[in-house]
Amino acid sequence: MLGGAPPAAPPPPPPRPHAACTAPTGPYQRQLEKHLDRPVDGRQSVADCQAIRGFQRQHGIARADGYAGLGTYRTLVAVQARDNPNAAGHCPVRSHRVTCVDMDRQLLWVQTGDRVGFGPVPVRTGRDAQETRPGWHEIYQRSRDHVSTIYDNAPMPYSQFFDGGQALHGHPGDLYDGGGSAGCVNLTVDDAATLWDLLDLGDKVFVWGTKPGTAD
Repeated sequence: MLGGAPPAAPPPPPPRPHAACTAPTGPYQRQLEKHLDRPVDGRQSVADCQAIRGFQRQHGIARADGYAGLGTYRTLVAVQARDNPNAAGHCPVRSHRVTCVDMDRQLLWVQTGDRVGFGPVPVRTGRDAQETRPGWHEIYQRSRDHVSTIYDNAPMPYSQFFDGGQALHGHPGDLYDGGGSAGCVNLTVDDAATLWDLLDLGDKVFVWGTKPGTAD
Protein backbone atom coordinates (compact mmCIF):
# COMPACT_ATOMS: atom_id res chain seq x y z
CA MET A 1 0.00 0.00 0.00
CA LEU A 2 1.48 3.33 -1.02
CA GLY A 3 1.70 6.05 1.61
CA GLY A 4 -0.24 9.25 1.63
CA ALA A 5 -3.68 10.32 2.67
CA PRO A 6 -6.66 8.56 1.09
CA PRO A 7 -8.61 10.60 -1.44
CA ALA A 8 -11.20 12.88 0.03
CA ALA A 9 -14.78 11.65 -0.06
CA PRO A 10 -16.95 13.48 -2.56
CA PRO A 11 -19.15 16.18 -1.04
CA PRO A 12 -22.76 15.19 -0.30
CA PRO A 13 -25.29 16.22 -2.90
CA PRO A 14 -27.05 19.51 -2.21
CA PRO A 15 -30.43 19.22 -0.50
CA ARG A 16 -33.28 18.69 -2.91
CA PRO A 17 -35.25 21.91 -3.29
CA HIS A 18 -38.92 21.94 -2.39
CA ALA A 19 -41.25 21.47 -5.31
CA ALA A 20 -42.42 24.76 -6.71
CA CYS A 21 -45.66 26.02 -5.19
CA THR A 22 -47.76 27.02 -8.18
CA ALA A 23 -51.38 26.51 -7.06
CA PRO A 24 -53.69 29.30 -8.28
CA THR A 25 -55.85 31.57 -6.15
CA GLY A 26 -58.52 29.56 -4.33
CA PRO A 27 -62.08 30.49 -3.35
CA TYR A 28 -61.09 30.73 0.32
CA GLN A 29 -57.89 32.68 -0.29
CA ARG A 30 -58.69 35.60 1.99
CA GLN A 31 -59.71 33.40 4.93
CA LEU A 32 -56.43 31.44 4.74
CA GLU A 33 -54.37 34.59 4.27
CA LYS A 34 -55.90 36.15 7.38
CA HIS A 35 -55.36 33.05 9.52
CA LEU A 36 -51.76 32.65 8.36
CA ASP A 37 -50.87 36.33 8.88
CA ARG A 38 -50.37 36.92 5.19
CA PRO A 39 -51.35 40.14 3.39
CA VAL A 40 -55.11 39.79 2.87
CA ASP A 41 -55.53 40.70 -0.78
CA GLY A 42 -57.27 37.61 -2.16
CA ARG A 43 -54.47 37.00 -4.67
CA GLN A 44 -52.18 34.00 -4.52
CA SER A 45 -48.46 34.64 -4.27
CA VAL A 46 -45.63 32.15 -3.95
CA ALA A 47 -45.32 32.99 -0.25
CA ASP A 48 -49.09 32.58 0.23
CA CYS A 49 -48.97 29.25 -1.56
CA GLN A 50 -46.12 28.02 0.64
CA ALA A 51 -47.89 29.12 3.82
CA ILE A 52 -51.13 27.42 2.81
CA ARG A 53 -49.26 24.28 1.83
CA GLY A 54 -47.57 24.25 5.24
CA PHE A 55 -50.99 24.51 6.93
CA GLN A 56 -52.29 21.64 4.80
CA ARG A 57 -49.35 19.41 5.65
CA GLN A 58 -49.56 20.28 9.35
CA HIS A 59 -53.20 19.19 9.49
CA GLY A 60 -52.98 16.14 7.23
CA ILE A 61 -55.08 17.52 4.38
CA ALA A 62 -54.94 15.22 1.37
CA ARG A 63 -54.64 18.04 -1.17
CA ALA A 64 -51.48 19.74 0.09
CA ASP A 65 -50.52 21.88 -2.89
CA GLY A 66 -51.23 25.34 -1.48
CA TYR A 67 -54.68 25.73 -3.05
CA ALA A 68 -57.21 27.38 -0.71
CA GLY A 69 -60.10 25.06 -1.53
CA LEU A 70 -63.16 23.92 0.42
CA GLY A 71 -61.45 21.05 2.23
CA THR A 72 -58.70 23.34 3.51
CA TYR A 73 -61.24 25.95 4.55
CA ARG A 74 -63.36 23.42 6.47
CA THR A 75 -60.24 22.32 8.33
CA LEU A 76 -59.45 25.95 9.08
CA VAL A 77 -62.91 26.45 10.61
CA ALA A 78 -62.38 23.41 12.85
CA VAL A 79 -58.94 24.62 13.92
CA GLN A 80 -60.29 28.06 14.78
CA ALA A 81 -63.10 26.51 16.87
CA ARG A 82 -60.90 24.16 18.90
CA ASP A 83 -60.55 26.25 22.03
CA ASN A 84 -64.31 26.56 22.57
CA PRO A 85 -66.55 25.20 19.81
CA ASN A 86 -69.67 26.02 21.81
CA ALA A 87 -68.72 29.63 22.52
CA ALA A 88 -72.03 30.82 21.02
CA GLY A 89 -73.98 28.40 23.24
CA HIS A 90 -76.04 26.86 20.43
CA CYS A 91 -75.52 23.27 21.63
CA PRO A 92 -77.40 22.63 24.89
CA VAL A 93 -75.17 21.82 27.84
CA ARG A 94 -76.33 18.70 29.66
CA SER A 95 -74.83 16.42 32.29
CA HIS A 96 -75.00 13.55 29.79
CA ARG A 97 -73.08 13.19 26.53
CA VAL A 98 -74.36 15.24 23.57
CA THR A 99 -73.13 15.05 19.98
CA CYS A 100 -73.37 18.59 18.61
CA VAL A 101 -73.86 19.10 14.85
CA ASP A 102 -73.40 22.73 13.81
CA MET A 103 -74.70 22.98 10.23
CA ASP A 104 -73.80 26.69 9.99
CA ARG A 105 -70.09 25.94 10.36
CA GLN A 106 -70.26 22.28 9.23
CA LEU A 107 -68.69 21.08 12.47
CA LEU A 108 -69.32 18.22 14.90
CA TRP A 109 -68.10 17.76 18.44
CA VAL A 110 -69.11 15.75 21.52
CA GLN A 111 -69.53 17.39 24.89
CA THR A 112 -70.49 16.30 28.39
CA GLY A 113 -71.38 19.34 30.40
CA ASP A 114 -68.84 21.98 29.42
CA ARG A 115 -66.14 19.43 28.59
CA VAL A 116 -65.49 18.63 24.93
CA GLY A 117 -64.45 15.00 24.56
CA PHE A 118 -64.13 14.84 20.77
CA GLY A 119 -63.68 17.39 18.02
CA PRO A 120 -64.57 19.78 16.62
CA VAL A 121 -64.12 18.08 13.25
CA PRO A 122 -65.39 19.01 9.78
CA VAL A 123 -68.55 17.32 8.51
CA ARG A 124 -70.84 17.47 5.49
CA THR A 125 -74.59 17.64 6.06
CA GLY A 126 -77.57 17.38 3.70
CA ARG A 127 -78.00 19.18 0.41
CA ASP A 128 -81.09 21.13 -0.72
CA ALA A 129 -84.31 19.07 -0.45
CA GLN A 130 -82.41 16.46 1.58
CA GLU A 131 -81.35 18.57 4.51
CA THR A 132 -80.24 17.01 7.77
CA ARG A 133 -83.14 17.41 10.17
CA PRO A 134 -82.50 19.84 13.05
CA GLY A 135 -83.42 19.33 16.69
CA TRP A 136 -82.93 16.67 19.32
CA HIS A 137 -82.33 13.08 18.19
CA GLU A 138 -81.18 9.79 19.69
CA ILE A 139 -78.93 7.09 18.30
CA TYR A 140 -81.27 4.14 17.73
CA GLN A 141 -79.18 1.83 15.52
CA ARG A 142 -75.49 1.22 14.88
CA SER A 143 -73.98 -0.64 11.93
CA ARG A 144 -70.19 -0.76 11.68
CA ASP A 145 -69.92 -1.93 8.05
CA HIS A 146 -73.18 -0.52 6.74
CA VAL A 147 -73.93 -0.37 3.01
CA SER A 148 -76.70 1.85 1.67
CA THR A 149 -79.79 0.03 0.43
CA ILE A 150 -80.95 3.22 -1.35
CA TYR A 151 -77.86 4.74 -2.98
CA ASP A 152 -76.23 2.04 -5.14
CA ASN A 153 -74.73 0.08 -2.24
CA ALA A 154 -72.63 3.08 -1.22
CA PRO A 155 -70.41 2.26 1.76
CA MET A 156 -71.42 3.96 5.01
CA PRO A 157 -68.80 2.78 7.52
CA TYR A 158 -69.40 3.31 11.24
CA SER A 159 -73.04 4.29 10.76
CA GLN A 160 -74.89 5.54 13.82
CA PHE A 161 -78.51 6.25 12.91
CA PHE A 162 -80.22 9.06 14.79
CA ASP A 163 -83.40 9.98 12.86
CA GLY A 164 -85.44 8.29 10.12
CA GLY A 165 -82.50 6.81 8.22
CA GLN A 166 -80.16 9.75 8.77
CA ALA A 167 -76.88 8.72 10.34
CA LEU A 168 -73.49 9.87 11.47
CA HIS A 169 -71.08 7.89 9.27
CA GLY A 170 -67.76 7.85 7.47
CA HIS A 171 -67.47 8.93 3.85
CA PRO A 172 -64.66 7.15 1.98
CA GLY A 173 -62.75 9.40 -0.39
CA ASP A 174 -63.19 13.15 -0.64
CA LEU A 175 -65.56 14.45 2.04
CA TYR A 176 -66.33 17.46 -0.16
CA ASP A 177 -67.22 15.81 -3.47
CA GLY A 178 -70.61 17.23 -4.34
CA GLY A 179 -72.67 19.91 -2.68
CA GLY A 180 -73.87 17.90 0.31
CA SER A 181 -74.99 14.54 1.61
CA ALA A 182 -78.41 12.94 1.16
CA GLY A 183 -79.24 13.95 4.74
CA CYS A 184 -76.65 12.05 6.74
CA VAL A 185 -73.83 13.70 8.65
CA ASN A 186 -70.69 12.66 6.78
CA LEU A 187 -67.30 12.51 8.50
CA THR A 188 -63.90 11.28 7.38
CA VAL A 189 -63.61 7.55 7.98
CA ASP A 190 -61.01 8.10 10.70
CA ASP A 191 -63.23 10.58 12.55
CA ALA A 192 -66.25 8.29 12.16
CA ALA A 193 -64.25 5.40 13.64
CA THR A 194 -63.28 7.48 16.66
CA LEU A 195 -66.87 8.60 17.12
CA TRP A 196 -68.04 4.98 16.88
CA ASP A 197 -65.83 4.02 19.81
CA LEU A 198 -67.08 6.96 21.86
CA LEU A 199 -70.87 6.77 21.40
CA ASP A 200 -73.51 4.12 22.08
CA LEU A 201 -77.20 3.42 21.59
CA GLY A 202 -79.37 6.01 23.29
CA ASP A 203 -76.82 8.80 23.05
CA LYS A 204 -78.28 12.20 22.23
CA VAL A 205 -77.57 14.19 19.07
CA PHE A 206 -78.46 17.87 18.69
CA VAL A 207 -78.51 19.47 15.22
CA TRP A 208 -79.01 23.17 14.40
CA GLY A 209 -78.31 25.81 11.78
CA THR A 210 -78.31 25.82 7.98
CA LYS A 211 -75.72 24.29 5.70
CA PRO A 212 -74.06 26.99 3.55
CA GLY A 213 -75.51 26.83 0.05
CA THR A 214 -78.89 25.42 1.07
CA ALA A 215 -82.21 27.17 1.52
CA ASP A 216 -83.24 28.45 4.94
